[in-house]
Amino acid sequence: MYINEKEIEIRYAETDQMGVVYHANYLVWMEIGRTSLIQELGFTYAGLENEGYISPVIDLSIQYKAAMKYGQKARVRTWVESHGRLRTVYGYEILHTDGTVAATAKSEHVLVIRDSFKPVSLKRVDSKWDDKYREIARVTD
Repeated sequence: MYINEKEIEIRYAETDQMGVVYHANYLVWMEIGRTSLIQELGFTYAGLENEGYISPVIDLSIQYKAAMKYGQKARVRTWVESHGRLRTVYGYEILHTDGTVAATAKSEHVLVIRDSFKPVSLKRVDSKWDDKYREIARVTD
């Protein structure tokens, strides 16, 4: 399985008064991981946007396991969990530097035409990108 890893330095602004990372920041880290994965594969999300497409999140699940705190570093592991004709599911693990799992998550996305929100297949937009996702996805349909 192909996994991208990205290190994040936890900033004070990402924490609450107890110095614990506020839960919504994990979603930002997931986006950073997803963008890093896409770039590492040789593609860009900005390129899709320039062509008139966007990829909204249509479902998200996250399980918090162990709190992260200011001053620590998080390692975000991101992979393509599944990739089908219209939907792509990304998997994530957010880890402490010692390997302790802080959170696990999945986000489901669909590619749409920006102006109409009409779903479109990645294969139609970028067949090389679609082929790469099919190659590395844990599950394809």
